[in-house]
Amino acid sequence: MSDKPAAAQYSEVITEIRTYQLKVGRREEFLQCFHTKVAPLFRSVGIAFVGPFCDLEKSDTIVWLRTFPSLSHREQMLKAFHECDEWESLRVVTGDMIEGISQTIVLLPSGMLSGPVSAER
Repeated sequence: MSDKPAAAQYSEVITEIRTYQLKVGRREEFLQCFHTKVAPLFRSVGIAFVGPFCDLEKSDTIVWLRTFPSLSHREQMLKAFHECDEWESLRVVTGDMIEGISQTIVLLPSGMLSGPVSAER
């Protein structure tokens, strides 16, 4: 790996734009779970994320982003995330709050990010 900061090694990053339609009245519960349980798990495997953001027009919708240095890093990092013991129970809990998910994967210029995207775990 180079001595450059991680963000400087990549001119573009893989970004997932994730939209969750939550079951009616479950948004606050989901946000609490996301911030206290899911976010620390993302950090533990090196996944960078932004959000979640509350949709102002749809009270049961949230949008959030997660970024990866490359498609191969995305695959590795998501594998590590899904293999965490904590994820199995969280998957059930969060899944019970979610009505539907849409996901778009885009290539985002790294200059648009406010922080570094790391390839290291």
